[in-house]
Amino acid sequence: MAVNSTVPTTDASDTQTLAQHYRRFIGWRLAALLLLAFALAISLLCDIATGPASLTPNQVLQGLIYPEELDAATRVIIWEVRLPYALMALVVGAALGLAGAEMQTVLNNPLASPFTLGVGAAATLGASLVIVFPVGLFGLSTAVMLPLSAFVFATAASGLILLLSRFFGAGVHTVVLFGIALLFGLNALVGLLQFIADYDALQQIVFWTMGSLARASIDKVLVVALVLFCCLPFSMAQSWSLTALRSGEDQARSLGIRVERLRLIVLVRVSLLTAVALSFVGEIGFIGLVGPHIARLLLGEDHRFFLPGSALAGALLLSLSSIASKLLVPGILLPVGIVTALVGIPLFLALIITRGREL
Repeated sequence: MAVNSTVPTTDASDTQTLAQHYRRFIGWRLAALLLLAFALAISLLCDIATGPASLTPNQVLQGLIYPEELDAATRVIIWEVRLPYALMALVVGAALGLAGAEMQTVLNNPLASPFTLGVGAAATLGASLVIVFPVGLFGLSTAVMLPLSAFVFATAASGLILLLSRFFGAGVHTVVLFGIALLFGLNALVGLLQFIADYDALQQIVFWTMGSLARASIDKVLVVALVLFCCLPFSMAQSWSLTALRSGEDQARSLGIRVERLRLIVLVRVSLLTAVALSFVGEIGFIGLVGPHIARLLLGEDHRFFLPGSALAGALLLSLSSIASKLLVPGILLPVGIVTALVGIPLFLALIITRGREL
């Protein structure tokens, strides 16, 4: 009787210990997400404050809360110039960060990013065609046709990859190889357009390939934000399956997960996020690569936290890059794609060196 009475006590103690560890596990990750969100809020204020007209973050905060107290010039600077620019950095960075996190998981490749599928190159081709051959359709102006064409081409490239991978099998290597082949082919077509373009068109194409937030507006921010907030719940709904996939495809299949179907669904979502984001800002690389790695270091592989963490990290990284683009060369606003490349290339090389054997 004495022996039997000790068993429930031991089991209860072990259960309580496990519960404490789990609560601590959840608490640390929630704290990390809150830290990223707080850093993002500070970065947003600093981004709005940074520029030729010097403003402090406190002035910006007061101006956002009490806009009626601002003079006309300051109100225009904050609400019509800098706020759309800063918000576009947040939503585009979050979309690319989330897309990169999901792509790295389903392709099981730490160097994967939305550009692996050639979506960025397809958007550039679509924009370049409108720049070189400015033909309006249905009465639409070039300013509307350019992002629309970039989105259509990016979506078409994604559809082609998905169709080929569906036909030949949606394995990791199949999708990556199709994406690489498409990337080189699209870059060749963009090069051809640059060759035949006149001087002004060539400058616009080069500016697009550098990536810029200068074309931001509240309407464009709302479009990207709408797509992001529509995709995020579906990503979170599959977080358990994506976490299981990190243990290996065989392990995931043993748990009843249809790996090929999951991979196709995720790639559709990644393509939509990337195409919409890039259609307004041009090619901005490395956010989808660097953001997920920052989130992985802070939050681990549990996708309940890793996915929102990647979105926050991508938004923070692009917001900080936006600030740096205004400060690196005084008086000149650098294309933000140049700054993200300067940050991303060293990390890319570090990943190749440290994980070369795995790749």
